[in-house]
Amino acid sequence: MLRILHKVSVRHRRGNCFQAAAAASRRSSKEYSSSAQSLSENTPEYEKRNYAKNISEYNTVLSSIIGQRRHFLLRDVYDDMLLDGVQPVRDTFHSLIIGTMKGSRLQDAFFFRDEMKVMGLLPDVSLYNFLISTCGKCKQSDAALTLLEEMKVNGVKPNGQTYISLLNACAASGRTDRVYAIVRDMTAAGLGLNKFCYAGLINAHRNKTPLSEDINTKIIELVKQSKGWSPVEGYSDVAENVMMGVSEEELYNIPTADFAHRRGFLNTQLTVYHVAFNTCADLRSMETFDKLLEILKQDGHSPDTYIVIQAIRCYVRSGDIDRGLQMLEGHLSSKPASVELYVSLAEAAIEGYTVRGMQVAQETLEKMNARGFFLNAKMGNDLLLAASGEKTGGYTTANYVWDLMQSRKVPVNFAACDAYYNGLKERDVPGDDPRLLLVKRTWENSRARFAPIRG
Repeated sequence: MLRILHKVSVRHRRGNCFQAAAAASRRSSKEYSSSAQSLSENTPEYEKRNYAKNISEYNTVLSSIIGQRRHFLLRDVYDDMLLDGVQPVRDTFHSLIIGTMKGSRLQDAFFFRDEMKVMGLLPDVSLYNFLISTCGKCKQSDAALTLLEEMKVNGVKPNGQTYISLLNACAASGRTDRVYAIVRDMTAAGLGLNKFCYAGLINAHRNKTPLSEDINTKIIELVKQSKGWSPVEGYSDVAENVMMGVSEEELYNIPTADFAHRRGFLNTQLTVYHVAFNTCADLRSMETFDKLLEILKQDGHSPDTYIVIQAIRCYVRSGDIDRGLQMLEGHLSSKPASVELYVSLAEAAIEGYTVRGMQVAQETLEKMNARGFFLNAKMGNDLLLAASGEKTGGYTTANYVWDLMQSRKVPVNFAACDAYYNGLKERDVPGDDPRLLLVKRTWENSRARFAPIRG
């Protein structure tokens, strides 16, 4: 796949002549076909460079790019598709818009929506749901409401998922007024509220600016009210989304979206609890967290791994590191370990940059490494960025995170590398120190990639 992506980037930089060909292709399908044919005939290395020849192969490339989370390449592949004279079909646009949703690329999503219309393909209800979800990820509730009106104008009937997506899109922006208006509309239409609706209501209060004084009371009330939730409609739409690789948690921007496919990691029946516990951890509300644990126990449930992670975050971020450690050790004594447990404790302990916190963070990462767990790119870069903010102390935690990433050849992004490099320069490190030289070289390479192009 790396070779394919390299070819994509090569084709993207071919020059102004290809840009002109692409522009001509959009004006006329007849002109476009002749341009593509001319390109094929006049370029000797066309067959060597080309990575896809038909719509089936292009759809496979799109699926691969989305799976690798390289959503920024979707426009490049689409442009190459047009240059090759390959006509996109509805399934192609489904993949493109799902990819932009997963990558939170709202501008690209609207671009592909417009391209569909130019080609005479009207978006169906599923595509509109994905577009609304993308608006939620980008906190653009106005755009989400505009899409609902567009659906009505185009004769596309909204379904239950449409309203839930819209509710959660407004919740992401903290628009409690709009969220409750949607709830009233759903109730008036005879649609019951399911667990994702109550999750959206909690998120709406969490994201509201400024936070209301009774937010903790609201969280507990909504959790209790959610016990009688019922499905909004049948499971046909859910099955369709699953076939496209989109879980309901991802469609509705629920915090557990990244763990929805992890077997044994979370109890999907506890979605409202998950959002409530996550909110308490964000707000450092230990008292509300403990009350929710009692309610959970009364309902006959025990904390799953996700709830344990939120407990660790809440206790440690509230200053009770010992209780966070006890929560981790208690979970590990009876249930399987996961890298997220260690990382969540380390991240929370780093906050504040206290001597005890930095020590606990490093010891936790050492235990994680001893058990054979390793950091992926996101975890590693987030930890390195956070640990690099330490202004006093020996910088040992940041150094340890860097070493863990280097041992696994985990790519370091520019933001994390820049913070780490600046932290090293602020300390008395010899200019010929091997670590400093390696970080400097990595920083220069990253800066070259991110530096603006100069004409």
